[in-house]
Amino acid sequence: MIHTLVRDWMAQELSTAEPQTEIVEAYQLMLTDQIRRLPVVTANRLVGIVTLSDLYRVFDLLSNTEQTLSQKLEQMTVGEVMTPDPVTVAEDATVGEAAQKMLENKISGLPVVDPVGVNLVGIITESDIFRIVAQEWSTRRHGSIQLPRRST
Repeated sequence: MIHTLVRDWMAQELSTAEPQTEIVEAYQLMLTDQIRRLPVVTANRLVGIVTLSDLYRVFDLLSNTEQTLSQKLEQMTVGEVMTPDPVTVAEDATVGEAAQKMLENKISGLPVVDPVGVNLVGIITESDIFRIVAQEWSTRRHGSIQLPRRST
C-alpha cells in the first residue's frame, strides 16, 4: 500500500456541479448518484466542493426563517454554500499521503487533481482506501485475492 498511487484507485467518472448550479439540483444529483460530496468546477478547474452535510446545514438554517423553504432554495446556488479551494491530492501521490491528508483535515474524501494542481481528474474517498486495506489484508492472510475496485 505504501507505493500504491491515488490514480490507480480514484474514481475517474465524476458528477460535478458549477458554482451557478442551484443547490436543489446539486442535492438531487447527489441523491441519484448516491454520493456524499460534489466537486465544483469551472471549465474542469476545481473551485470548490459541496457535501451533503453542507446542504443539510443550509436546509436546517433556512427552515427557521419566514420565507418558505422551497422559495429560498430556488434562489441559492452551489457557489454560495461550497467550500472554496478544498484540500486536494495529486493523482501521482500515494494512497498513504491521501489517507494522511484526510486524517489531518478530518475529511472523508479528496478531489484528485493533475500534477500541476489545476484540473480535476478524479476523487478518492475513505471507502476506496478501506478497499485497499482490505485487499492488502486478504492477500497477506489468504494469498492473492483481488477485491473489486470502485464501480465508477
